[in-house]
Amino acid sequence: MNGNKAKLKFNPNNFEVIEEGDYVVCAVSGKNIPLNQLTYWNVELQEAYFSPKEAQQRYEELNKK
Repeated sequence: MNGNKAKLKFNPNNFEVIEEGDYVVCAVSGKNIPLNQLTYWNVELQEAYFSPKEAQQRYEELNKK
């Protein structure tokens, strides 16, 4: 993917662009996520996830007993 990495602030139902860019990086897989395809993130951790799979993986990591 050509372009610049964006810096975002994740809110409960949307995100704010802090620094313009074309994509963010998944906190779990390291895959680039185009902003127009960004659907999954964690507000508390301020992390983006490529898909529900990565979001679930992070959830499970954080909630180990």
